[in-house]
Amino acid sequence: MKKLILNLILALAVIGSTFAQDKQETKEKTKDKPVYAPWDNDVLIDNQTTLSQPAKTLEFFIYHRFGLVNQNSIHDLFGIYSPGANLQLALNYTIMKNLTIGYGLTKNKMYNDFHAKWTILEQTRSNKIPVAVALYGNFAIDGRSNENFGLDYKFGDRMSYFAQLIVARKFCDNFSLEATASWTHFNSVAVGANHDNIGVGVNGQIKFSPQSSILFQYDIPLKIQGISEQTSFTSANSAKPNFGIGWQIETAAHSFQIYLTTASGILPQEIYMYNQNDWTKGEIMFGFTITRLWNF
Repeated sequence: MKKLILNLILALAVIGSTFAQDKQETKEKTKDKPVYAPWDNDVLIDNQTTLSQPAKTLEFFIYHRFGLVNQNSIHDLFGIYSPGANLQLALNYTIMKNLTIGYGLTKNKMYNDFHAKWTILEQTRSNKIPVAVALYGNFAIDGRSNENFGLDYKFGDRMSYFAQLIVARKFCDNFSLEATASWTHFNSVAVGANHDNIGVGVNGQIKFSPQSSILFQYDIPLKIQGISEQTSFTSANSAKPNFGIGWQIETAAHSFQIYLTTASGILPQEIYMYNQNDWTKGEIMFGFTITRLWNF
C-alpha cells in the first residue's frame, strides 16, 4: 500500500501529458484556465486539498471529534457523549490568489497552531498542466502547563512542525483524487519515541449531486529505520494509519462534513505521530467539520 501511494504521487504528476501534447496545437489560440471546482472545499476530513479560496476570503472552521464508537457502545451513544471529545476552532484568510494563512486553537493539549497553504500549480482545462500542486505547513505550540514537559523545561519543548506536499487531479466532473507526502517534527517527545516522521496519504472526493459528495482518506505514517532514533518500532514510537470516510454538503457560504475517522487528533502532526487507533479493529469515531465563508 505504501509503494502504491508513492507511485500514485509520481503518476499524478505526469498523468495526462500525452493528451496535452495531442491537443496543444488546437488549444494555442484559446486562453487556458484552471479546471472548474476541482474540490468543493479546501479541507477533506483531516487533510488539506489543493484548493484555496478566492483572495480576501475569511473562513471560520469548527472541527469536532467525538469519542471511540466501540468503547462504551450505547452507554455514551457510540462515543457522541464521550468525555474524550476533541474540538478545534480555526480562522483562515486568503491574503492573495492561491495563498492562505490561518490560526487554530485545539482543545486537546491546547495547541495554538499557525498555518499557511500555497497552491503552486493549478490543473488547466486544456490539460497542459495535468495536476494541481500545493504546499501546506504549520507550527504548533502545546499550551499545557510547564509540568508536562519535565524538569528541564524550555519553551521550545512546546513546538511541533508539519510540512506537506499535495499533488491532485480532477479526473472528471464527479471525481478528484490527491496524493500527499508529509514530514512531522516534535521538539520534545516521550522516552522511546521519535522526534521525526515521514508519511504518505491518498484522499478523494466523489460527487453524486451538485451539493453532495462522498469523501475518503487514508494516511500512512511510514516506518523508516534510517530516520528512527530507536532500534525497533513499537506503539510508543510509531503511529497507526488513519482511515476516514464521510459525506459533504456544500452551499454558497457554508460547508458541512460528517464522517467516521480513526484519529482523535485534529492537528496533522498529532495524527501522523501519535494515532494509536486501529480502524481494522473498529477503533473509529464520529466527527464533523463546519465551514463558514465571508468575502470582502
